Amino acid sequence: MDTPHPIQALVFDIFGTVVDWRGSIIREGQALQARLGLAADWPALADAWRAGYAPAMARANAGQDPWTNIDGIHRRILDSLIPRFGLEALPEGERDALNRAWHRLGPWPDAVPGLTRLRRRFVLSTLSNGNVALLVNMAKRAGLPWDCVLSAELIGRYKPDLEVYRRAAALLGFGVEQVLMVAAHPSDLMAAQRAGLKTAYIPRPQERGPGGWMESTEGCRFDWQAPSLEALADQLGA
Repeated sequence: MDTPHPIQALVFDIFGTVVDWRGSIIREGQALQARLGLAADWPALADAWRAGYAPAMARANAGQDPWTNIDGIHRRILDSLIPRFGLEALPEGERDALNRAWHRLGPWPDAVPGLTRLRRRFVLSTLSNGNVALLVNMAKRAGLPWDCVLSAELIGRYKPDLEVYRRAAALLGFGVEQVLMVAAHPSDLMAAQRAGLKTAYIPRPQERGPGGWMESTEGCRFDWQAPSLEALADQLGA
């Protein structure tokens, strides 16, 4: 008889780990420019948009800003960037459509095949700060084979608050030690580890473009580390 695997469920960070947010946002901007003729430095806009993300979530967790989901946070950041990037002529409908580009992010090449293999053996769920509607729309468009869509929105706190990780395990019906957090960001994994989850590190050196900054792993210890989700499936016997 097969020995039960100590891991029963895998929960995934999404932005940067499963999908290529930067490349996708740049492509969306370039398509908008081709359609409307509004030029901008789209790589710089993508980077600036993402740079506002963590501080906004930290303010929400600290109670300094009213709670809003990631769609609201993304829109607030975009509105602040419009003058900086010369996009004042962008109509309201187009601004809303551009903000929803985060619902249309494309997966890394290994994501769908790796997840498909992992799902044969484990329960798979998102564990993202992205809101539920965003994650569902992304999954439908990109073909991401989740069993469940869990979001920090359901808990009313953002990662790296430890309650987000603990509640995810409880919602899936497993002990924290039976759940593996998969992410490209060591800080996310270290928070999951403090909450009692196991961790798997998938480095994404192209997340911020060629030669872009990567979060340091110095002092970090992960339960698993793999160069891709397909390689992680190999390591976990999926």
